[in-house]
Amino acid sequence: MTPQFIVTLVVVLFVLTVLTSAIKIVQEYERGVVFRLGRLVGARGPGIILLIPFVERMTKVDLRTVTMDIPVQEVITRDNVTIRVNAVAYFRVIDPNAAIVNVADYIRATSQIAQTTLRSVLGQAELDELLAEREKINRTLQTIIDEQTEPWGIKVSIVEVKDVELPDIMQRAMARQAEAEREKRAKIIHAEGEFDASQQLAAAAAILNAQPAALQLRFLQTLTEIASERNSTILFPVPIDLIAPFLDQVGAKKTVAQGTGD
Repeated sequence: MTPQFIVTLVVVLFVLTVLTSAIKIVQEYERGVVFRLGRLVGARGPGIILLIPFVERMTKVDLRTVTMDIPVQEVITRDNVTIRVNAVAYFRVIDPNAAIVNVADYIRATSQIAQTTLRSVLGQAELDELLAEREKINRTLQTIIDEQTEPWGIKVSIVEVKDVELPDIMQRAMARQAEAEREKRAKIIHAEGEFDASQQLAAAAAILNAQPAALQLRFLQTLTEIASERNSTILFPVPIDLIAPFLDQVGAKKTVAQGTGD
């Protein structure tokens, strides 16, 4: 190799290095935070960013929503029940400058804040409240975490409690309580049904008592239903009302005969 070729090669490599450090491409969902000699210049992008070689430096920040799993935390509720809870948080960067300048690692910092807030908020709630008012607790978590991460340029949009793991003893106790509640509701419904049925029977009895003919018709209808079974033997009692006129005539004849004999 000649000295001229070596010098040319070095110049070409130097030019490529300068161009590589001077030209940056930032995606639509990113922003480039530029520093000039260590001082913050501001966020640039998206598109092609031109930097002053060896003077300006750029750090990319992703603006898309980040899904972060909050690891399982052991929490003692206000009514002294030990539970294991995990959650998920959704957040994004709204201020790239603050996310780079104000905190060293905004993702790790947000994760740590979310874990401590989860333990703090659930420790102030009772177990029944945690199980029944999940939406309220989620809103409280989102508000607190969002306020704490705001100086870092982070916007927390959603925090959801995923799983609540109870001790085996507590699960059995809750199962017995649920069974007792179901038995209670069943007995109440049965009693209400008996009460309604007794009211209907009392009303029907009053109507039949006021209308003897209706009672006779009901009696005949019952006999018809019984007669549909061919193996049944029916003893048909004759109502006294049907034979009362004949009894009256027989009694009258006996009275007349006794009077004639006298």
